[in-house]
This record gives sequence, C-alpha cells and structure tokens, in this order.
Amino acid sequence: MFLLHQVHSVWGRIRFKTETSCLCSRRCLTSLFRPEQRRGAADKQVTKKGKKERSTCQLVLELFDQQYNQELGDLWASARSVLLDPRSWQYGVMLNRFTAVKDITQILQSQGFSSFLPQTDVSSLNQTGKDSLLSPHGISECPPDDSSPCYIHPHPLRFPSQAHRPGQLKQYYLLNAASLLPVLALQVKDGEKVLDLCSAPGGKALAVMQCATPELLCCNEPDPQRRDWLAKTLESFVPHSLHSKVMVSAQDGQRFQSEDVTYDKVLVDAPCSNDRSWLYSGSAQQGVQRLKERARLPVLQAQLLRSALSVVRPGGLVVYSTCTLSSSENYSVVETVLKDFPDAEPEDLWEEIAIPLSEHFVFRPSHPGYGQTSHQPSLLPQNNDVSSYPNRLGILVVPQPGRTWGPMFLSRIRRRT
Repeated sequence: MFLLHQVHSVWGRIRFKTETSCLCSRRCLTSLFRPEQRRGAADKQVTKKGKKERSTCQLVLELFDQQYNQELGDLWASARSVLLDPRSWQYGVMLNRFTAVKDITQILQSQGFSSFLPQTDVSSLNQTGKDSLLSPHGISECPPDDSSPCYIHPHPLRFPSQAHRPGQLKQYYLLNAASLLPVLALQVKDGEKVLDLCSAPGGKALAVMQCATPELLCCNEPDPQRRDWLAKTLESFVPHSLHSKVMVSAQDGQRFQSEDVTYDKVLVDAPCSNDRSWLYSGSAQQGVQRLKERARLPVLQAQLLRSALSVVRPGGLVVYSTCTLSSSENYSVVETVLKDFPDAEPEDLWEEIAIPLSEHFVFRPSHPGYGQTSHQPSLLPQNNDVSSYPNRLGILVVPQPGRTWGPMFLSRIRRRT
C-alpha cells in the first residue's frame, strides 16, 4: 500500500524490551514535594541548581506589545505579566491509562492537584460517551478506573518528570493543560483513523490515545530529529499491544498524501510563533530571525490546513491549533483556507468547550470583525459570564494571573457530506 511506503512504524525503529510500566514509589515522589515547597520552594531549587533566569528579547516583546495591545485590548497587560514571569506558569499532569496510576493519583491529590475534567463534565464537553477523555475504554489490559486523566494545581507547582526508560511505560506526561483542548475538540472515537499532521514532540498524540483506541493513529513529522523525539515519546507511553495502531510518517505536511486511507479526524497543531518561548530568544540576532519567520508562518499554516482538509473524509473533522495569540496565525489562517473549501464549515466551540471550562481557562471568543470591536476594553464580562459570546472561527485561551494556561488557539472544521 502507498501508505506503508510513506509511513514508518515506530515500533520497527525502536526496540521494546518489556511492557512493564515504570512505577515510581509513593515514598520517592512524596519526598520531592514537602508541604513547604508548594508555592515558592521549587523556584528556590532552581536557584540552588545554578540555573540562570531567562532574559527577555526586547525586539520580540516590542512587537508583541504593538500587536497584542491592538488585538487583545486590556487582556494583553495581564497576559504580558504572565508570559514575562515563568515562575507563575502552571503545569498539568496527564496520566497514562496503560499503567497503574493509583499511587500517582493519591500523591497528586495530597499535594493539592485537582481533576482538570471532572467526570460529571463529560456529557457537556464531548458527546462521544465512553470514548471521551474521561472514560478511557476498550483496552483489555487496562480496565477503566475512576481517576481523571489530567490533574492541575492552582499554583505554579511542577510535578517531577519521569526519565525515559526503553521498554518501560511512563505513568504520566507533563503539559500545559490548554494543549488538551484541541484533542478534546477532535472528539476521537474507538475504531477511527486519525492523522496528527504535525505530531512532534507527541503530547497531543498521547492525549488521542487517552481518548479512545483508534484503528490507526498516523503521527507525521518530517524533521528527523523531532521524529526521533516523537518516537521516543510514543515508546514511553503506548503499550506493545497497540504498536500496530500507531505509526510514524515522515511526509511534508503541506503535501501529505494518503491514497489508501481517508481519515476520520485530522489534527493540525501547526508550527507557530510560540509566544512563551519566543519572548526568551537567546540573542537579538535570534529575535530578528524569529520575527522574519513569524511573517512567513501564516502561509505555511494555511497550506498545512489545506492539506488536512484534503485527506479528511466527508463528514470528518479537522482541528487546527497553535500556541500563539497572533490573530494572523489563528483566525486569519482559518478564514483564508475556508475560502478555498466551500464544503468545509467551521463549528462553534464556545458552548461545547469554553463555557464548561471557563473556571480553569480565560477564553477569548473571536477577533475584531467577528462579533467584537477592537475598542472594547476587555473581551470578558466582569462576572466571567462567557455564555453571551458567539464564535465560529475559533476560540483562544489567553494566559491570565491565576489561570496561566495558554496561549492556545483552536478551531474545528467539518467537511460536509
């Protein structure tokens, strides 16, 4: 098959020694988190280890100030303060349903972590029932339990990472909790064929596998180094019994071809001007280079989205996402591509995702010209009642004090039958 010529099995390139899960002892993890470390002690540890605080690239910051003051209004000042203070950033912990996680769950709860998506919210967020993020199902060696797949902390407390061990599965994955939203919007079901077009480093592919058991999950990454990173991530989280269902492709995502497979769902987590990292460009020269790259990115992003819409089946879904606040890389890309696909229709994510999760995230519904005006002082009501805002082209998670998740933009598009 053409696909098999283009796609390389992860499991053929990496040897798995065992299926044994990597179980960290409760005592070991608890010792890393004494009560006095909850808020500020982690920062002190960083200082003790001799790590230097990252310096801000003024060129990038000046551009952000100019652009985001106009696009976000009053939201930018508070978002700016978050992005300039990495010590305030919160972290999520996504549990791996293919391992025993009871001890990890108890440790998380004892340290003040709480469930990101309570099971009672499943019906309102995702109508796929058992296939939702919160009801992992269908793996004989991993029966469902009552634990949530993701935990978050109200303060910037980071759980310790687990080292990669060939042949052993990790119990959890650390991530920005907002990065789960595009996967949630994708509504993956058991038995579907899913394409992760820009897959490295693999966090969203792992989240897909926590949602359901697809017939095929094709993880595409053309860059060799990033592809190796992706393969190692998959090795650390996906059991041997599912090796045949997860494959890695090395195609150029802008011209992705799949003659033998039409995908039910496609995720385009596009390369973007990552606001969190770009603010800390290593030098002025790197900052200049990144600003030049920023101007070229919308063309690449639009072509990736066109490619995704070309390989999804009629009636199938494409989710486009980035981790930037930039309207030119978000709403404008979606609007541009929709003009080329009259059979593609954006779907409203406001009631499905933004309203139920407004307790954890600050959402901005649409950019000026799509139901809002640029002179509005704030695009959120004072009482945080988000139910009155319409949305079609996408929703944007804006980092704010106390809810520092994001940036994360997501848009869902359905190919009409």
